[in-house]
Amino acid sequence: MSENSIFYSAAPYHIISYGTLLGAEIFQSFIGGIVAFRSLPRAQFATLQSALFPIYFGLQTALPVVLALTFPAERRAIGTSASSFAGVLEPVNRLHVLTPISIIFVAGLVNAAYVGPLTTKTMRERKHQETKDGKKSYDAGPHSPEMQALNRKFGQLHGASTLVNLAGVIATLWYGFYLGDRLL
Repeated sequence: MSENSIFYSAAPYHIISYGTLLGAEIFQSFIGGIVAFRSLPRAQFATLQSALFPIYFGLQTALPVVLALTFPAERRAIGTSASSFAGVLEPVNRLHVLTPISIIFVAGLVNAAYVGPLTTKTMRERKHQETKDGKKSYDAGPHSPEMQALNRKFGQLHGASTLVNLAGVIATLWYGFYLGDRLL
């Protein structure tokens, strides 16, 4: 294998990382989560999501770093542009490369380190409160004031996580359009 082999180029690893990220985001956000919610009893759905989300948010946090590390140089009329982090940080790339990659990273990190664990903690508190109340959190009311507060908190956290995730998905698509433009 020559030293000019495609295996030594960052480009295929960049595209594979991007495809993995976009595929995971689309599947988890719009297919897997919805199908699981409709198909599983609520307790099993919660168990499944609690196991999947740390992996998903970990991917959404790690893969933007891989994208930045493998950012390929671009051939120009005179020479090539910088690659890796140096290329991501070039002024010409700040809007369409640094910004979406940063948004994806921050979205994954916020969900992995803060919102996700807080949501899981709230789910456990609701389960404990269900035992105290003798009633499921999703049963018809009336609910105890404690359960009402926990349901409200869970709804807010779930909504925040969904919005943060959606920002990550939109940023991933934004970056995909940039990558597509580079192929022209």
